[in-house]
Amino acid sequence: MTDFEHYFDWAATSPSDKEILRQSLELTLEDWANPSSTHQAGKNAKTLLESARTKAAEALCVKPENVFFTSGGTESDHIALLSVINKPNKGTVLISSIEHPALREMGDEVKKAGCKVEYIPADKDGVITPEAVTSLLTKETLLVCVMAVNNETGVIQPIKEIAEAITKASEGGRKPKFHVDCVQAAGKIPFNLKEWGVDSAAFSAHKICGPRGTGILYLKDGEKGLEPFLRGGGQEKGIRSGTENVFGALAFSKCLEKYFISEKNMAALESYKKQRELTDKFVNKLASLNGCTIIPPSRIEKTELFSPYVVQAAFKNIPGNVMLRALDSKGYYISTGSACSSRKNNRPVLEAMHIEGPLRETAVRFSFGPLTTASAIDDLFAAVSEVNSTFNS
Repeated sequence: MTDFEHYFDWAATSPSDKEILRQSLELTLEDWANPSSTHQAGKNAKTLLESARTKAAEALCVKPENVFFTSGGTESDHIALLSVINKPNKGTVLISSIEHPALREMGDEVKKAGCKVEYIPADKDGVITPEAVTSLLTKETLLVCVMAVNNETGVIQPIKEIAEAITKASEGGRKPKFHVDCVQAAGKIPFNLKEWGVDSAAFSAHKICGPRGTGILYLKDGEKGLEPFLRGGGQEKGIRSGTENVFGALAFSKCLEKYFISEKNMAALESYKKQRELTDKFVNKLASLNGCTIIPPSRIEKTELFSPYVVQAAFKNIPGNVMLRALDSKGYYISTGSACSSRKNNRPVLEAMHIEGPLRETAVRFSFGPLTTASAIDDLFAAVSEVNSTFNS
């Protein structure tokens, strides 16, 4: 059995909330029919699916008609990105240089379809500024993609300010759509989609204790706001064809209800505040170690600009994979970056931040979740300190 107490790779995936998954499975075992079927059994399953949509919408503070269930964060990102291929005008797509591979690498496919793709530069802190976005906007820009929280550094992007800058820069002309990957934001920072003013957003269940293979695409204008590239049976109002995953939708909605951070969910908000204190203490202790560099270094002074659930640090003379294996042998689980690109040696996010080669090669990621305890973080620091002292005494 994996020791969840010493699991520090929550940004890759989270332990499942067993009670939520058990409840959701029991409900779908009772109403097991295809929710698109018109007989009574199908209608019962449809009712269950729509109850999940309503619950998810309430947690996200949006309307049910804005919520579309998908197979995960990657598909939600792809639906938004690939919608530009159907546009008669093959315009430009702007993608942040620190984006998850789901968007960054799919940009190459969009290029092949005839669209122009430009990558928005990040500053040394890993921030995509509104100015960086608007400097690339033209009348041909169709879509802008900027993630809410970076999955490797935990940097919180100024999404509301970027949305406002796009609107202002587009006055008198056509405003491009603004898509946000919220996979590392849901359950990790408090936010409000409507206040942000974004056009679409992607979510993934398995990042907040839900099942793998389930996601949500938020569309501000509902199905009228997007022209899907992939077609089929017309489920999810044509946005995402394919038989609906009722179990996944139910479980995800319950996880959002329990873990999504907002003023109306005080338990989640208090957990977030507690984690911020624990993480700030952990970062400061790491920074005191000989040969350790926090990435970016500004995190030590600007803690409010980072999610408390993701920390990136580099250790002199210790390649990332060596630190990972050393901690693994002690029963501590971390990563060297995004799980989706863990088999690749390059670190595009750190490269986009102009982090020097030696630091990129020795960087590792620590990520936490609602089950992480203060004592577990203390244990982690002790283990990291022991490994570091072997190489940097």
